[in-house]
Amino acid sequence: MSPIKLLILVAFVAILASLASGLVYLFKDDHDSRRVVKSLTWRIGLSVALFILLLLAHAVGLIEPGKL
Repeated sequence: MSPIKLLILVAFVAILASLASGLVYLFKDDHDSRRVVKSLTWRIGLSVALFILLLLAHAVGLIEPGKL
């Protein structure tokens, strides 16, 4: 597996982990939503970073659409 594909996979796992932690904080914390907001902010930041990474990797030819 190429390093770029491994990086993309790690980013997906980090996004899912952040989403799961936000869900846990949503049910665990009664009236304090700071941890939920922080977790979901991380998820949005990771998603934007992954999108930019995919655009750059495609632009320089590291990945091609439709190829595994």
